[in-house]
Amino acid sequence: MLSSSRVEANIPAADLKRARDFYADVLGLTPTREIDGIALTYRTDAGTTFNVYETEFAGRAGHTIAQWHVDDLDAEVRDLKAKGVVFEVYDDMPGVRWDGEIASMEGMGRAAWFKDSEGNILCLDQEGGTA
Repeated sequence: MLSSSRVEANIPAADLKRARDFYADVLGLTPTREIDGIALTYRTDAGTTFNVYETEFAGRAGHTIAQWHVDDLDAEVRDLKAKGVVFEVYDDMPGVRWDGEIASMEGMGRAAWFKDSEGNILCLDQEGGTA
């Protein structure tokens, strides 16, 4: 059954080299496998695996496609901003309180969204009560 299976994200990229550079230079990630210039596989130290694959459909999703659960959201946002990442603010989200680019959601924790080099929406979140 699916409940005992692993699941991983697939992130589209219009330009695989550009995406590889972004994930390396900005996010500090190195692919663990490359498939003939059409896909990259990444594995985090926490054991999560995700793929970045080349397709013309990159950046078209209007929602979060991958999310990192972090221990210190403020530090991660600060570090990524220092590398030029621009964070998104979605003022139309009901029940969300914004402190700059960090959203607080009662009973869920805090989150911050940004786009990768391909226009895909990615998220960082820190679980727990609102700050």
